Amino acid sequence: MAVNRSQQKNTTNLYLPKLSSFKCLSVALHIKSSFFQLSIEESIMRLYFKSRKKWNVIDGGHSFFLLSSYSRFSRSETCCGKLNCSLRCEFLSRYSRLKVVLFCEPKRDSSRGLVASDWALEEQEIGNGLEREESNSKHYDNGNEDKSEGEVESEKSARIDVRALASSLQFAKTADDIEKVLKDMDELPLQVYSSMISGFGRDKYMDAAISLVEWLKRKKKESGGGIGPNLFIYNSLLGAVKHSKQFGQMEKILDDMAEEGIIPNIVTYNVLMAIYLEQGEATKALNVIEEIQEKGFSPSPVTYSTALYAYRRMENGTGALKFFVELREKYVKGEIGGNADENWEYEFVKLEKFTVRICQQVMRRWLVKDENLSTNVLKLLRDMDEAGLKLSREDYESLVWACTREEHYLVAKELYSRIRERHYEISLSVCNHLIWVMGKAKKWWAALEIYEDLLDKGPSPNNMSYELIVSHFNILLTAASKRGIWRWGVRLLNKMEDKGLKPSSREWNAVLVACSKASETNAAVQIFKRMVEQGEKPTIISYGALLSALEKGKLYDEALRVWDHMIKVGVKPNLYAYTIMASIFTAKGNFKMVNAVFQEMVSSGVEPTVVTYNAIVSGCARNGMSSAAYEWFHRMKVHNISPNEITYEMLIEALANDGKPRLAYDLFLRAHNEGLNLSSKAYDAVVRSSQVYGATTDLSMLGPRPPDKKKVQIRKTLTEFCNIADVPRRSKPFDRKEIYIPPEHRNQ
Repeated sequence: MAVNRSQQKNTTNLYLPKLSSFKCLSVALHIKSSFFQLSIEESIMRLYFKSRKKWNVIDGGHSFFLLSSYSRFSRSETCCGKLNCSLRCEFLSRYSRLKVVLFCEPKRDSSRGLVASDWALEEQEIGNGLEREESNSKHYDNGNEDKSEGEVESEKSARIDVRALASSLQFAKTADDIEKVLKDMDELPLQVYSSMISGFGRDKYMDAAISLVEWLKRKKKESGGGIGPNLFIYNSLLGAVKHSKQFGQMEKILDDMAEEGIIPNIVTYNVLMAIYLEQGEATKALNVIEEIQEKGFSPSPVTYSTALYAYRRMENGTGALKFFVELREKYVKGEIGGNADENWEYEFVKLEKFTVRICQQVMRRWLVKDENLSTNVLKLLRDMDEAGLKLSREDYESLVWACTREEHYLVAKELYSRIRERHYEISLSVCNHLIWVMGKAKKWWAALEIYEDLLDKGPSPNNMSYELIVSHFNILLTAASKRGIWRWGVRLLNKMEDKGLKPSSREWNAVLVACSKASETNAAVQIFKRMVEQGEKPTIISYGALLSALEKGKLYDEALRVWDHMIKVGVKPNLYAYTIMASIFTAKGNFKMVNAVFQEMVSSGVEPTVVTYNAIVSGCARNGMSSAAYEWFHRMKVHNISPNEITYEMLIEALANDGKPRLAYDLFLRAHNEGLNLSSKAYDAVVRSSQVYGATTDLSMLGPRPPDKKKVQIRKTLTEFCNIADVPRRSKPFDRKEIYIPPEHRNQ
């Protein structure tokens, strides 16, 4: 019989789940036996009165009593014997002799819970919303009058296994194939056909779904309109198109609906939007909203959520936010949300959360793209603030993890500030990632500030935090070392100790080398002393840097004492240390010790290089010993070590200054013939010496004067290092006390 208006309204808000692969769908018509060893009446009453949250009752009139569930029925539940007696009698009298249709939701496969990405999650949410909306709006009209009590009794013994029925229909290609299976069967409720059509779509049996609708159309003609496809059958068929992805069938189905005189409803349009999204036509999906309004329909929450999802498909977070803001204004004004069948207060909260999630996911997509969209991310964050939409700590941290490139520095810094300002906690792993990002962007001081926050605000740093921040200090100290910025090296060491970071020999050595390059002998001595006091064992690099600083300060005796101490504690000299000692003995004019150094080098397996000879030649040149320099030049040839530009330049300058212009001239030509490019300084020394001493030399043979080489300056100022290393400037002048603080004053 037809369902009247009041019955339709009562069933609108009841949820009838649709089928998925038909694995657990069972329909029992005219059940005569017990349900779980209970009578039909007791079973129905238990389901209806004791488990309303688990089961929904759909009153299909006098012919059918429909039950749907998304949870298992427990035999351990108590019986409904405590129910009001009159209510019990009324219930039994009404439902004791009915067709009972039981819909059980299929078990979900465990793997379905694992989705490839959040994009799939949102799509699933949209799809579930469509199904709920369609189910909530369904009414079924089987076109039959009430059957007599005797007719109902005569059909009680009949049983239909819908699972087997669906399996027998899944390979149908035509309506005739459907007829072969259903011709001898009694008429079924339309919701059974609708659910089967949806199941066919999910299982990719679109031919069977279309054939079943064609069969229903045939039955409609044969019965004179008694049974046939209605609006909800066609909505299910469009849903099958969406799930099976056979989009070419959509226009044909819409034309078929028009021929049958079936007018689409809001569910139809929502399914069309979902189909367009499946096709990647997000713009077309949004255009459907205009058509909905033109047709006089009121968009449902599913309509709005599908539109928001369309903006996400387009990766247009700004568009999604603007769409929601306009929607909110309409909701506040009462222009939408008047439908009593929808809990708009609840649905609006869901839409707001959905918008926040879409914006967050779009920003993640922007951050992982190859192009730099950091500006877009920052703008969308500000727009969300203006709109009053707030991201959770988890959302912010998820965005932080997407920051992996140098250009993400500003976004990462902004996200970190927001988490610290708006949320009580922050993940330590996120902080470590931020320290890494800041270091990659060469924002060393910003990384240090995050580490300081860990010490002051928590969470407590771990080994990873320690290693990351120390690695940043290493980079800064290495930069200071290469450029001779010894003052910042000292301050960085002090900063490490202030933050509880124990400098290793690597950090101490970097500062020692910086002091050596800057010829800061006193600073090198004090840093070496601090290193030993802190319990760090000096390495050969430490001794080499200290020896070099002492040699540049002409503190030769102190250097010899350091050398003796180094040998005494068992530190094996390397080529650099031997070279410095050879230079020191050369400066003292003690060539006997220079030879001793060479002999010790050979016996230790350390072969002298051009650098070693250059140190000796340079020492001779600086101390006016050109003859000795020339002698060591020939010793290089004997030992098959080829001189380089530095060797020739230092020797030529020494000879020219010592009144030996002809010899200097010959060496310049020799270097030129060997393909070496000497400096303008050596050229000028030869010309000046020839002119002063009246040497008969053809200066034209020297060729054109070489261009002046740019002098490599050792940067010693803090300002220059601040520009290089992105560290804050300090207007306070450097205090020599920063180099070394006596132990008794360090805690003051």
